[in-house]
Amino acid sequence: MDAATIEQQGISAKTPLIGLKADHFRHPLDRQATQTLKQLPGLDLAIRSLLGPTAEEVFYLDNIASSILIGPQQLPDLHKLLVDACETLDIEIPALYLRQNPTPNAYTFAMRGKKPFIVIHTSLLDLLEPDEIQAVIAHELGHLKCDHGVYLTLANLLVLGAGLLAGTAGTVLTQGLQERMMEWVRCAEFTCDRAALLVSQDPRTVASVLMKLTGGSPILSKQLNLDAFLEQARSYDLASGTELGQAIEQMQTAPLSHPLPVLRAREIERWASGKTYRGLLEQVAPLAGARRAEGWW
Repeated sequence: MDAATIEQQGISAKTPLIGLKADHFRHPLDRQATQTLKQLPGLDLAIRSLLGPTAEEVFYLDNIASSILIGPQQLPDLHKLLVDACETLDIEIPALYLRQNPTPNAYTFAMRGKKPFIVIHTSLLDLLEPDEIQAVIAHELGHLKCDHGVYLTLANLLVLGAGLLAGTAGTVLTQGLQERMMEWVRCAEFTCDRAALLVSQDPRTVASVLMKLTGGSPILSKQLNLDAFLEQARSYDLASGTELGQAIEQMQTAPLSHPLPVLRAREIERWASGKTYRGLLEQVAPLAGARRAEGWW
């Protein structure tokens, strides 16, 4: 993928959503789960004081040593996707690293705005088209926009199994708290899918990412049928609507750090057809256009 490919596929900067606030698109489950964590006395302070400084230094040195720092002179096509997404979400540009890894993934780290960064795996680039890659970047930016950093730090340490910090994390967390953290991060993912939609402004792009992460490969991804996947998601929605279905769904999701892909596809499909999403594009985007006309950038 290069700059010419991006132009050929019609990927251009969207109108920046100046004045966009996190609460404009935060998912209700995210809001509720965050309030639950905030009620745990001292958790925020414990994470920042015990994990924050060490984790920042560990991750920074690890990224500099083992990843490619993307910028205007290093993979500028990917850097442009990042810059355009940041302008759309009205957020400062974090560091973006590319890491060799056979598992398609991306993750974010930020401790209240200090040294925020995003890491994407090389296999993700092999699997997705440029507009889908930008949707993934926008999803990660959603974590930064919504200030998920403090709790996401702890969740990422659990998910990634950072050996250097495992002892510290173990002294802070109980099993019950680990379950709460996983529940919170699943809720936060719904919010960040909305950030991806605000940047791509095409729910099919976001759904396509979810489809390919569910069962795609560089060889098969172009053969996948998005309409069939969305119908599959609707079928799961119906099947899990019963009391037994809900119980099975809870068992399926409990050990996961992310919601089931079909649930995420249905959530983004619903939000894209609702008044809140359309209202954001209609109300915030015109304001951005007026400011651009006045020479704000």
